[in-house]
Amino acid sequence: GVVITGPNTGGKTVALKTVGLLSMMAQAGLHVPAERFRFPMTDRILCDIGDGQSISENLSTFSAHLTNIIEILGKASEDSLVLLDELGSGTDPAEGMGIAVAVLEELRQRNCLFLVTTHYPEVKDYAARSGGIVNARMAFDQESLSPLYRLEIGEAGESCALSIAKRLGFPAHL
Repeated sequence: GVVITGPNTGGKTVALKTVGLLSMMAQAGLHVPAERFRFPMTDRILCDIGDGQSISENLSTFSAHLTNIIEILGKASEDSLVLLDELGSGTDPAEGMGIAVAVLEELRQRNCLFLVTTHYPEVKDYAARSGGIVNARMAFDQESLSPLYRLEIGEAGESCALSIAKRLGFPAHL
């Protein structure tokens, strides 16, 4: 498994979608636009990406994500690829972090292939100390506060929320 961290607007979700799309292309026998690649065949690609909130179905951002994750856990096997965006978000950070770690541990125990994005430092720490999981970060130009859309395996990234807020015009006195 890979836990991807880094700034908002840094390309974490783009990385998830790219892996999902290219995996599906490879499994369908389509040309993958890459110089080198290796994709395992999976029994299914399961994902929770985006915000599925719905007033008509009484789903908040958190409950929409959790509903998807419960369904994913019901289907995931050691031959599955699981893609989860902003795991544990949309609720109290301490509780969301606990849920995120529990989901990662379950996926790790099932020997699934998975990519997960997060901002939680506790999840980064969990990945660093758990076998079968590696941290990765999205490269980010700190000077221009621009995403570089390059995944760097081996280290966790920073969210850079204060720098990005400043660039977007968040009042300095706040």
